[in-house]
Amino acid sequence: MSVAVIEPQDPALLIGSSLTATCTLGAGAELQAGALYWTLNGRRLPPSGPAPPLGSPAPLGGRALSVTLLRLNGSRQRSGDNLVCHAGDGRVLAGSCLHVGMPPQKPVNLTCWSRNTKDLSCQWSPGGEGETFIPTQYILKYKLRWYGREKECEVYSAGRRQRYSCHIPRDLALFTPYEIWVEAANQLGSNTSDVISLDILDVVTTDPPDSVAVSRVGEQEDQLSVHWASPPALKDFLFQAKYQIRYRLEDSEEWKVVDDVGNQTSCLLAGLWPGTVYFVQVRCNPVGIYGSRKPGIWSDWSHPTAASTPLAGRLQAESCEPKSSEPPSNSTLRRELKQFFGWVRKHASGCTGMSIKLYDQWRVWQQKTHKARNQGLTADPRPSAGHRLRTFQFEEAMWNRENGGEGKTPPLPTYCVCVSAWRNQD
Repeated sequence: MSVAVIEPQDPALLIGSSLTATCTLGAGAELQAGALYWTLNGRRLPPSGPAPPLGSPAPLGGRALSVTLLRLNGSRQRSGDNLVCHAGDGRVLAGSCLHVGMPPQKPVNLTCWSRNTKDLSCQWSPGGEGETFIPTQYILKYKLRWYGREKECEVYSAGRRQRYSCHIPRDLALFTPYEIWVEAANQLGSNTSDVISLDILDVVTTDPPDSVAVSRVGEQEDQLSVHWASPPALKDFLFQAKYQIRYRLEDSEEWKVVDDVGNQTSCLLAGLWPGTVYFVQVRCNPVGIYGSRKPGIWSDWSHPTAASTPLAGRLQAESCEPKSSEPPSNSTLRRELKQFFGWVRKHASGCTGMSIKLYDQWRVWQQKTHKARNQGLTADPRPSAGHRLRTFQFEEAMWNRENGGEGKTPPLPTYCVCVSAWRNQD
């Protein structure tokens, strides 16, 4: 026979409820209620006085001790809060688990997708604030809309931010819509999500594109070529794929997305910085499988592939630098200004202008870079920093040099570029 018993045993209570529990000694126990005490989650409750307040233990005759707990908060432990009755020497006589929480609200944001038409995965979120403080069971159910028996998903997982999911690995029908919903239940109640209806072919996604390769386009300093292969898992299906590319600088976390790739498996990226490492990823959207009119679901991004653009104004090791006494031709000047503006944009932020000294400094830096490269050294394309630059109208200067001097008005409005400080400092 038990030494003592606690009533009620393992109750389920709403948040904000109050509870009076009683610890009753067994007939054979050689103890008195006055020697007993309570703990809640290991914390001893205060002893009773002549007229014990609520929340304190009170003796009931000589064989029982009661305690009243007011305005209970949600359970701190998933297994329940531990209310324990002890003998005076600390021995545990009896215990009860208090499950304090809320009934589940209607699950929301139920979405499903099929990888290559072979399976079905669904994801959802708890309704309301999500947290019920007590264990809540979620069951995903599905059935064919017009016939077939109700089935339950068996492979569940819980993700981040209270997102739940379930995976149905096999035995799915095509060309027939399913009805899918989620049921939530705990000790305090139950609830059911809205029912969604879908055809497997309308929610297909696939693996990321395979064999992504990124390469230079000859000596084009601002371009990279990207090639990839169609998803092999869908090679036997009739569909129209769409692709997306995104790329970023090596030292940046900001991606630029190219949306208009269409269904081709190659793309030329232009307008890039010279002498810069880029990371590139590709993803696929299988649209219109067997005539489906739904927009499709994007795959995950492929693993990043890296490549670098050629350095600006690149010279071969055996080539000679132009003599400074020879005036540059118009084509040479245009090429140099293009390289210079690319160099300025790479190290610039903000905008109102710069000084002509910056162009001279860039020429000196470029010559030193070529010499270092020809000697087998690795040149750092970033200048030593700290400079602040003033305004100079470069388009007007270029027009004047090409049209025979100053004092003439250029045909187009000029603009200024500003470099507030070098990006990296020594």
